[in-house]
Amino acid sequence: MIETKELMVFYENMLAINNVSLKCMKNQIVGVFGANSAGKSTLMYALSGIILDIAYKEKMRGGERITVLGDIIFEEKKINNIEPYERAKMGIILCPERRRLFIESNVLENFKIGAFLSNKKQEKKTLDYILKIFPDLKRFLKRPAGFLSGGEQQMVAIGRALMAQPKLLLLDEPLLGLSPAYQKKVVESIVTINQEMNITVIVSEQFARPLIPIVDYAYIIENGSIVLSGEKEELINNPDVKSAYFGVD
Repeated sequence: MIETKELMVFYENMLAINNVSLKCMKNQIVGVFGANSAGKSTLMYALSGIILDIAYKEKMRGGERITVLGDIIFEEKKINNIEPYERAKMGIILCPERRRLFIESNVLENFKIGAFLSNKKQEKKTLDYILKIFPDLKRFLKRPAGFLSGGEQQMVAIGRALMAQPKLLLLDEPLLGLSPAYQKKVVESIVTINQEMNITVIVSEQFARPLIPIVDYAYIIENGSIVLSGEKEELINNPDVKSAYFGVD
């Protein structure tokens, strides 16, 4: 489905992603776990192509130079220089860290904004599905997104991403700031989306404990580099992973 080969991202002279090679096969759930500033969001920006847009804007305003090296291959096609909107058309959709909803627009309007790549039939079918997996949102459709709780906003953000008809859904820190109850809802929704919609998922997160049980494969990233990878059973039984990411010794 998607693969990176020796991916490197520089912000001026700072190395944010260092020689990262990872692979996510079709219909898998792959986790990328690491501490704050480990490089997770930069990796997601690189996969989605948003890093190209950031680099262009920085160049136009005379800001820091951003350089991307290595290869990103999606469905056996090299997509290094393909713009983010073209990657979205190909089915690569990012649900960003901190949700980034249109807070003055209501929930339904946020969904419709996400449906820019959908036809009317797809839009209706996907909206019905979102309200099936997140039934709490039915009563909030006309409420401005900015008036929702963090957990409710995260459900809207995932729903908005689904409206774009992803083949590959990139979830950047979807559990950030959520209560344990909402964390559980989001984790369950990831499994449901993967199994029922056959959507491949790459999810990044600082605290791996709620997510490792559902991933097929995971990568541990530190200071921009992959330091450990393996199937969930390997990582669950690794004492270093338990201590750093499960909060247990």
